[in-house]
Parts: sequence; C-alpha cells; structure tokens
Amino acid sequence: MADVKYTRDHEWIRLDGDVGVVGITTYAQSQLGDVVYVELPAIGRRLEKGAEAAVVESVKAASEVYSPVGGEVVAVNDALEAAPALVNEDAEGKGWFLKLKLADPAELDQLMTEQQYKDYLATLS
Repeated sequence: MADVKYTRDHEWIRLDGDVGVVGITTYAQSQLGDVVYVELPAIGRRLEKGAEAAVVESVKAASEVYSPVGGEVVAVNDALEAAPALVNEDAEGKGWFLKLKLADPAELDQLMTEQQYKDYLATLS
C-alpha cells in the first residue's frame, strides 16, 4: 500500500502524485458505528490544514472530518451519497471522502506514520 499518513483526529491521507486521497480511519468508523450520511465539500473548495472538510453522521453521532493538509478539493467520492455504509465496509479504501491537490506537500511531514498512529491508538485504550 502507498505511504499513508494519519492525524490525531483519525483522518488518513494517501498521496497519489500531487493529490492526496482523504478519509477517516477504520478506528474512527468503528467509534461512530453505522454511517448513515456523509456531507462532502464542493469541488474547487480550498481547505486549510485542520479545517472542516466533510461531515459524517452515524446512528450514534455526527462528526466533522478535518483536512489533514491544505489544498484544493479536486474530487469527492459521490458513491457515498447513495451508499454511506461504504465508510463502514472499507474506511481506508472505497470509503474515501475527497481528493486534495496539495498546497504544501511539506505539511505531510507533520502527520503520523502508520506505526506512529498505531502507537497513538494504543494510548487511547
């Protein structure tokens, strides 16, 4: 799998050229429960690092999804409108939320590696 980076808010970003694919982690979706609705940003919207990028609603709660890095939204996962449960089925694959053209790729260096994220999760239990 490509190099994936993680945030403390349980978002992930996987780089594909100069575009980052963004979603929530398997841990995050397991905490939310059954996802029933996803609100995605408009294509062309510029997001700052840490800004609200999307909203995910589950049977338990609504939660914001924050942009791991700054950039411009170049695509969204339209499949989530009809099938928000894709987030539960494959949070770090088919359940992706959006694609960002990175404003500053160096911001990726401030995120956690997969091992750092696993270590972080271990501190939460």
